[in-house]
Parts: sequence; structure tokens; C-alpha cells
Amino acid sequence: MPQPAPLIALPSTSARWPLATTVNDRGRGPLPGGAPGEVLGRVAARLGEARVPSTGVGESAALDLIASLLDAQGIDLSHPHAAAHLQPPVLQVAVDADALASASNASMDTYDSGPATLAIEQWVVRSLARLAGFGSTADGVLTPGGSISNLLALLIARDSAAGRAGIDARRFGVQGLAKPVVFCSELAHFSIQRACAALGLGEEAVVPIATDDDFRLRLDLLEAELAKPGRTPIAVVATAGTTDYGSVDPIAGIASLARAHGAWVHVDAAYGFGALFSDRLAPLLAELPVADSVTLDLHKIGWQPAATSMLLVADRDQFASFGRSVDYLNPADDIDSGLDGLLGRSLQTTRRPDAVKVATTLTAYGRSGLGTMLDTCHELAVAAAARVVADSNLELLAPVTLTTVVFRVTGPGAVDLDAVQGEVRRRLLTSGRVLIGRTRRPARAGGPAVVALKLTLLNPNTTVPDIEELLDQVVAVGREVLSGRDTA
Repeated sequence: MPQPAPLIALPSTSARWPLATTVNDRGRGPLPGGAPGEVLGRVAARLGEARVPSTGVGESAALDLIASLLDAQGIDLSHPHAAAHLQPPVLQVAVDADALASASNASMDTYDSGPATLAIEQWVVRSLARLAGFGSTADGVLTPGGSISNLLALLIARDSAAGRAGIDARRFGVQGLAKPVVFCSELAHFSIQRACAALGLGEEAVVPIATDDDFRLRLDLLEAELAKPGRTPIAVVATAGTTDYGSVDPIAGIASLARAHGAWVHVDAAYGFGALFSDRLAPLLAELPVADSVTLDLHKIGWQPAATSMLLVADRDQFASFGRSVDYLNPADDIDSGLDGLLGRSLQTTRRPDAVKVATTLTAYGRSGLGTMLDTCHELAVAAAARVVADSNLELLAPVTLTTVVFRVTGPGAVDLDAVQGEVRRRLLTSGRVLIGRTRRPARAGGPAVVALKLTLLNPNTTVPDIEELLDQVVAVGREVLSGRDTA
């Protein structure tokens, strides 16, 4: 039986860190060139009519076909000009370990579905809980992504608040709770609203709190909102590493206010948790141990294949909301005999052993190796911000905290600069040469909200000259847009 072709590791002569990619053509950019419809059409044409074929072409031919599509029409996150999202290139060792996990086809729900992987996940959870500063009562679970980790955290918070009111929300729902609400920063991830919708609280249950000039939740406004009568505070969500700015909310202050009103303290550190790998950046998360629960994503800072998220809780007893004993999986007498799994940690039953790649990476590189990777990306962001400040064609819109740089192309006062940013990004993207992000900076200092461009720098093999070249292209396309030239 032919073996799948391995992903390509960048040669050590050109890169310090062995990152995986599916792209052979090192001369192309991070994306294929062309309008979205053209690129998607090329892939569809190669695949042929959308139907399950009656007979196959064989393993080698099928692998060759899919590999060629990923090579020619896919994304190359290992390219130094791929800087749009919290979507890093991944370590080759994590890809290899993930293949081992897939080959095992183990599941995390019961002991007899994969004992080794069960122990591996427990080791990973304990290791990262310790890194977070949690004590011996802490526990956690790997999830398909930060959105699901946040959902689980708010489910626990909902059931905890209901329990204090004498309501069994798991059995009877939340109709007995008086106007349940969840507080978070205006810059919190949209998954908080989604979670509240899924939990029957409704998106309107989310109370956004404005941020200060450093993009951190304002404690004075939170205190005023918590004091309003007629509501049941379910949770207060602090963000440790906002998606656009990397800013970290004042976690200890938030916890103090939340607990005075009986609210759960959740920290969404999907982006920022990785700062704990770095001696330089770890102080940003010094207040993390006061949380009741923490979301972290190692498919952001951690260089793992997606999805590799985790929910940590300070007290493992809080997982009671998920407890289940099912006759065909984990009957009570088997649990008493030590044959339990992790079914009671998740909303999932079958759950793949994502901890295998994490354990392999942590063992291979240790905290210092991952910390060095992060420090490199942070230094790149600082260098990029300095270049933006020094260039009269660009304007820096926020300080660097972690690895993002928020800026925009400047132009004459009469020009619609919001429209310019969008057009610059689209032209760069469809050229295939440069992949950067966009966002909207909220109103500040009496000025309006503005559309911005964004670099998210998570490739430790990228160099400062790479960033200089990227920004040169941004400036060049910005001039074309401002002059009204069409480069199509």
C-alpha cells in the first residue's frame, strides 16, 4: 500500500525552525493569484463532477491529485508574507505526531478506547494547568477550538449560577433565572455571544464593556454595570490577548468585582496564553491564577495543527455539569474499577487524541524552545511597528503587545481612507504575493472608528527584511489605489 507523501519541512539551511508546508513552489506567494471565483473554479475543475465516483483511481493517483491542488491553489502559511490571521505555520514534529494520533484512531471518552492517549491528555492538561499557575485541584479538557472552550466555560458558569439559585439548569433549563447576563470587553471574541445563544441565554445577555486607550476593559464601567439591579450575573469574561491588539484585560481587578457579585471568572486566553512560554512576555499573564477557568489555543501561539484548544478549570469538581454514566460506555461499576475515561469533561463522545501532538511538541522543544519562537515573532512585530512609524505613507494605530501590528495606509484628507484599506488588502490578496488582515479600530480620543490593516506575525522563520519587503508592497499598492490606478 503506498504511503501518503509527508508534508514538506523547510530545509534547515534556510530556516531555523522545521515548519511544515504543502507547497513545493518556493517562488510563489502565500496564496494563489487570481480572484476567489477563479481559484475555487480551478480546484473544482480538477476534481471534476461533484459526485462520489463509482470506481476509484487508486491511492497514489488520489494522493497526487489532492497534493497538487494544495500545492498550486492552497495557502502557504510558512511563507514570510503570510501575516493575516492567528493561523501560524505548524511544526513538522506536530504534524508527524498528529499522523500517529490519526493512525491510532483512539477516542478520549472511555479507557478502553485508548489508554495511552488518555494518559497523554491528562499529562498535557496537568502540565499546562501548572504553567498557568493553577493548583492541584485544577483540571481541563482539549476541545475542537477556542469557541467551544468558551462555550464549555459559560455552560459551567450558567449551571453554577443556577445551582446557587436552587435551579437544576441541566434538567430544567434557565427559565427560573432572573435575567441572566454575561459581561465582557467590547473587544471580546464573538464566540461569547454565540455561546450565550447556544446556552439559551440569548446574545442580548452579553453586556459589552468599553475599553480604555490601551484596549483593556474599563473596571469603572464594569463595576457600574455589575451594580445594576434585576439581573443575575452569570460570568465576567476577561480577554488575555485580544485578537487585534494582543491587549490583556486587568484580570485581578475583574475577578475582585465579579466575585463580589457571585459571578464566574473566565479568561479567554486563546491568543495570549502562549505568552507564558516566554520569560519576557509571561508577566502579561501574571494574574491568570485568579481565574475560575481559562481558554487557550495552541493552534495560535504553540504552532500546532488546528484544532488544538483547551479549557482549564481551577476546580475539577466544576466539570460535574458534563457527568454521564452510560451502560454501553462507562457503567458505574466500571468507573469504580478505574475504567473511566474523559466522557465527563466534554460535550463530545468520540473525541480524537489531539493531545498527542501537544505532548510531542512540548517534549521536543520545551518551554524555552517555544518561548524563543514567540520572542522572535514579538521582535518582528516591534520591528514592523517601528518601520510603520518611520514611513510617512503609513500610520500606526496601536502599540504592539504580542505579535500583531495594526496600521493603515495614509493619504490626503479628502480621500475615503476606510475604502482605501479594504482595496489595498484585496489587491494584495488576489495578487497572491501578500496576505495581511484587516479590522476596525474602535473610536478613540473623540475620533471615529477607522478601518485598519493588520499584520499577525506568527512565523518564527520570517526575518526583518521579509517584513520590510512586505510593507514595501503595501506602500506600493497603497499609492496605486490612491492614484486611482487599476493594476488588474
